[in-house]
Amino acid sequence: MSMDIPERYTALVAHEKDGRFVQSVEQIATSDLPDHDVMINVKYSSLNYKDALSANGNKDVTKSYPFTPGIDAAGIVVKSRDERYRAGDKVIVTSYDLGMNTPGGFGQFISVPGNWIVPLPNGLTLKESMIIGTSGLTAAIGVEKIVKQGVPPYSGELLVTGATGGVGSFAVGLLSQLGYRVVAATGKLDQTDFLKTLGAGKVIHRNQITDVPNRPMLSAKWSASVETVGGEMLDAVIRQTEHNGVVTCCGNVLGHEFHTNVFPFILRGVSLMGIDSGIALMSDRLRIWNLLATDWKPRFLELICREVKLTNLPGEIEKIDNGKQVGTVLVSLPD
Repeated sequence: MSMDIPERYTALVAHEKDGRFVQSVEQIATSDLPDHDVMINVKYSSLNYKDALSANGNKDVTKSYPFTPGIDAAGIVVKSRDERYRAGDKVIVTSYDLGMNTPGGFGQFISVPGNWIVPLPNGLTLKESMIIGTSGLTAAIGVEKIVKQGVPPYSGELLVTGATGGVGSFAVGLLSQLGYRVVAATGKLDQTDFLKTLGAGKVIHRNQITDVPNRPMLSAKWSASVETVGGEMLDAVIRQTEHNGVVTCCGNVLGHEFHTNVFPFILRGVSLMGIDSGIALMSDRLRIWNLLATDWKPRFLELICREVKLTNLPGEIEKIDNGKQVGTVLVSLPD
């Protein structure tokens, strides 16, 4: 089944120009989209760190340019060869190869394999799903790991690092909503009111975590953590985690390597658990999206979100490059 599809559509395109990468809003032929099973008219997307990497020419993310980034998309099916989806269905696509080497959600149309698609759960609108997006999905996966490891809300303080970012701010809001006592660590103390509005009980500077003695273990402070930046921060958090505590990690802003020691694991029973939303199993995606549409439906979405248009994206990408981005950037696509 199919709906009317225009010959051209509007998208943000990253180009290499005079040795640097620039982004501009352009018209693209719909026939240039890859020939996958399902074509979707994108209504909303969201801006992620990986989108900034793609837009700025990072060849580890995107191999060929010109290219349309956007690892998130929510919209309406317009054409499908996959019997699971029909024209008019509302759907979500996050990660896999979308916005990396498959034209992404910063365009009005995408064409993707049916196996990448999550039906929009009852209880969520397309707009709400993209305020959540990859960053919220990532945070929720980390929170679920903490809950499943048996860390109850009364266990003590939970730490969220990189707390003003997309993943961090969602984690602060969700953990607080579930009754946990959250300590938010950030380099942006001017955003203290924002983090406390999301439910953080305390806001500390990130240096309070990393400016510590180089001992194998330090005073135990956190019953669990959602650690979003990696590098020396991850090591410091592990060494300050309580007995049987849980550290979930998903970021590498401070580096993809970290150096630690075995003692927190064998003397305190600390668990280190990775968060992968990029190629997460579909069964896990469906379970988490269902939670976010029902029992865990966020009550703080409007607090973490700013809505922008495609023409605003180059400036928003620059904010990510300069470490100035706060919360979630929702991208509304033109009709």
